[in-house]
Amino acid sequence: MSTRSLLVIVRVGLMMSVTTALAAASDKGSARETVILLHGLTRTARSMHPMKKALTEAGYRVYALDYPSTTKTVEALAAEHLAPLIARCQLEAPERIHFVAHSLGNIVLREYFVSNALPNAGRLVMLGPPNQGSEVVDKLGSFAAYDWINGPAGQQMGTDTQSKSVTLPPPPLEYGVIAGTRSINWILSCLIPGPDDGKVAVSRAKIKGMRDFIALPVSHPFIMRDPDAIRYTLHFLRHGRFQEKPDR
Repeated sequence: MSTRSLLVIVRVGLMMSVTTALAAASDKGSARETVILLHGLTRTARSMHPMKKALTEAGYRVYALDYPSTTKTVEALAAEHLAPLIARCQLEAPERIHFVAHSLGNIVLREYFVSNALPNAGRLVMLGPPNQGSEVVDKLGSFAAYDWINGPAGQQMGTDTQSKSVTLPPPPLEYGVIAGTRSINWILSCLIPGPDDGKVAVSRAKIKGMRDFIALPVSHPFIMRDPDAIRYTLHFLRHGRFQEKPDR
């Protein structure tokens, strides 16, 4: 084989290696990109651990906010807990700050954006969000037991026109919604018209301006731990859209 032929083969090999490396890099998050995780009502940051692990392995700097969801209003949670975390993250000068929020966490984030601008806001994945409230709150909110378990923020997620979920504007960043269609609480599902995840109707998870939407056969308490939901979340943060739904 001639020297020229060897040089051509080497050059082609190098080009293929560079192309492969660039493709792999484009499918990874940047270490200069931050993701903030917000858990749902009555939950803790531990509930977001599988999501945090996957995002960290994908190359993002990840923070899971732990906030007292059952003792304060949505306004207080946004101002006293979420805002300080975002301010601390900004000290690290991230290129973008993304968000992944479960249930109530989405309402807290929407409340944050009412009073705060975030120039380096990235993307948001909403998991089981009560964006238009929940009939569960409408039907059970007046009971003392409900108030004792869910607190003031839980009372703000009804479907009436005064509900915090309903009155807040959409967040000013790219966002996609993942809703659940499987319930492990048939009693609560009886209170909700149409397909639901046991807490939120699929139709009420939707919100004006969403870039993409997908419904998965998972229940509200476990949607943030579902492998497919995690995979879709990673894809949306990278590309601003969800992949095709797999056969399950």
